[in-house]
Amino acid sequence: MGINIYMKKDIIRKAFIKSVPVMAGYVVLGIGFGILLRSAGYGALWAFAMSALIYAGSMQYVGVGLIAGGASVITTILTTIMVNARHLFYSISMIGRYKGAGRFKPYLIFALTDETYSLLCDGETPDEENADLYRFLVSFFNQCYWVTGSVLGGLLGAVIPFSTEGIEFSMTALFIASFTEQWLTRKDHIPAVTGFAGTLICLLVFGSENFLIPAMLLITLVLTILRKREEAAE
Repeated sequence: MGINIYMKKDIIRKAFIKSVPVMAGYVVLGIGFGILLRSAGYGALWAFAMSALIYAGSMQYVGVGLIAGGASVITTILTTIMVNARHLFYSISMIGRYKGAGRFKPYLIFALTDETYSLLCDGETPDEENADLYRFLVSFFNQCYWVTGSVLGGLLGAVIPFSTEGIEFSMTALFIASFTEQWLTRKDHIPAVTGFAGTLICLLVFGSENFLIPAMLLITLVLTILRKREEAAE
């Protein structure tokens, strides 16, 4: 049975409201990416294509340097794997929710960024019957913000001179904002504390160049153990 038109509008509205915290960050960060890409000699059309087809914020920033520096295919592949390896770990917790997503599933997998994950990882939906549509809309709105910002940056970079020094830090700033928002809105701080402590330990042990993947492995292991203990206690 089709979705009632009023119910559909309500889902769209609630998905949009859920995505609003990401909107400001993605538009601003997208503008930064577009400006950076423009400074490397690639215009708004390139910004649109990369944000629509690649849609990997931090990797797109890194990708500007790879494109401008004429990196080889092998270098690009290895760099992409290293930068985006974290998705392999935190996406595990979404397997159950996306399993029966049907036609929405391919896009939900493609659009699972760090910030989208932070919005959807709690599993809460306004209407369980249309949970897949809700998650699709949240994911879609977030990508729209990123694409819009990227294109704006590409256009602005063509007419207004900008200094791109330090602009790469903007992704780190968004991660901090997502962490803060999740801390303030959720009562259970165990995942946040686990992530912070695990990252700090691996940073001290492995160094700033090699800590990311060990940190993701450690965090995933700890959260898996804690989850099994909670299930056993229920």
